[in-house]
Amino acid sequence: MFESANLKHHLDKAVYRREAAKLRQALLDAQYDLQQNGRFPVLILIAGVEGAGKSETVNLLNEWMDPRHIRTSAFFDPSDEERERPALWRFWRALPPKGKIGIFFGAWHTMPIIQRVKGEIGEGEFAREISEIQRFEKMLCDEGVLLLKYWFHLSRSQQRKRVKELAGDPKTRWRVTDRDLEYFKLYKRFIKVSDPFLRKTSTGEAPWIVVPGADARFRTLTVGKHLLAAMRERLDEKPLKRVPDKTPPLPAPADHLNVLGALELDQPLTKAGFQKELEKWQGRLNVASRDARFKALSVVAVFEGNDAAGKGGAIRRVTSALDARCYTNVSVAAPTEEERAQPYLWRFWRHLPRNGRFTFFDRSWYGRVLVERVEGFCSEADWMRAYTEINDFEGALLRHGTVVVKFWLTIGKEEQFRRFKAREKVSFKRFKITAEDWRNRKQWDAYETAVCDMVDRTSTSLAPWTLVEANNKYHARIKVLKTFCRALEAALERVGKAGARKGRKKK
Repeated sequence: MFESANLKHHLDKAVYRREAAKLRQALLDAQYDLQQNGRFPVLILIAGVEGAGKSETVNLLNEWMDPRHIRTSAFFDPSDEERERPALWRFWRALPPKGKIGIFFGAWHTMPIIQRVKGEIGEGEFAREISEIQRFEKMLCDEGVLLLKYWFHLSRSQQRKRVKELAGDPKTRWRVTDRDLEYFKLYKRFIKVSDPFLRKTSTGEAPWIVVPGADARFRTLTVGKHLLAAMRERLDEKPLKRVPDKTPPLPAPADHLNVLGALELDQPLTKAGFQKELEKWQGRLNVASRDARFKALSVVAVFEGNDAAGKGGAIRRVTSALDARCYTNVSVAAPTEEERAQPYLWRFWRHLPRNGRFTFFDRSWYGRVLVERVEGFCSEADWMRAYTEINDFEGALLRHGTVVVKFWLTIGKEEQFRRFKAREKVSFKRFKITAEDWRNRKQWDAYETAVCDMVDRTSTSLAPWTLVEANNKYHARIKVLKTFCRALEAALERVGKAGARKGRKKK
């Protein structure tokens, strides 16, 4: 990856001045066209060898273009708040919206490379990180992000010369940190790790552009011209006409039996029995939530189900057992303008809880494979790829130590009709029933098919779906409480065992 970048590239000052004057005007025009176009965001990743001119180049881009529409984010060691979320959380929060430009220093590639160079992770873990990055970047590109990745490079001798020049000048000495000197000593190791990393993460939709960094004028024009060409190519594209999807259909069971049809929806439980069980399981949940080990965990609970299946009532029976200061309820409706300007998972990443806290989603990211699929709000290709993207998202939560519990509350079509009519008659429940709820009933079979596909493709060993028979609200609420409580207790036990193993290793 670095053969051409190791050459002694040089650009004459007169040529640079002539080219730079035209380039900065063209970049500014492209930026304003991007803002007016508003169809996609531009995300620029800045990476590479220390001392190769990364900061100087970004400063010039901010000088040449309108800085009001550029957001530059530098990612150093994660803060306490960031450590309590999955590693990608801080990058999701900083993604630029459509029509804007984002510049990332030290993005998701940085920590895996540093950890591998220092021997903190093995080859297997490094390969897993690469695979996760490949899928994440593909998802961003599939969502319309123009992802541009620049790797600034210096040869060993060029870096030595650069560091000496900066350190020897009192005006620039501040630019050379102890970390820079530490990484300079590990140059060969960094190149050995970075070369295959770049090759494996340089893809058709998001290739790495290696920028020779020794000559300031050459590197500036290299980045500027490539950025301009990439933006103009996307901006000047004519919107493609919607072509019917050619994805092979998901097979329907020949005997028409599915995971919802196999449920016995009318489960017995009396009100007296419900009150007794409610006290028992809310008590256990409260004790578990106050366990000292819970400080190492967080909980994300997903509630999906038929309209009027009792999602809100089930959530309230769980949260009633918790300290109100330790949980957040997120009610998901149609996306706002702000949310539509981002990849669809963005609005869920932003609500992830810190350690020792709970987040309850009343409807969730599964809308992509349910309502958006059935109502045609996204293409078939989009909801088909969403199964993998959702599994990757939940996998990131699980690896971080987040407990993920997912409930689908299901009722029969006749029971739903009865509840709809009852809501219309009770004044303080009228807000719960809308014309859209009645319209959705006409799509009952399509939603049932979508739900069964969702369960089959996203119910994993560590984040399984719990199907809740909800014709009897008492039964549904107790089943949710039991499942939730047992999942938290099992997670606390795992934390305890992990702590015990660490204690034995120290001895």
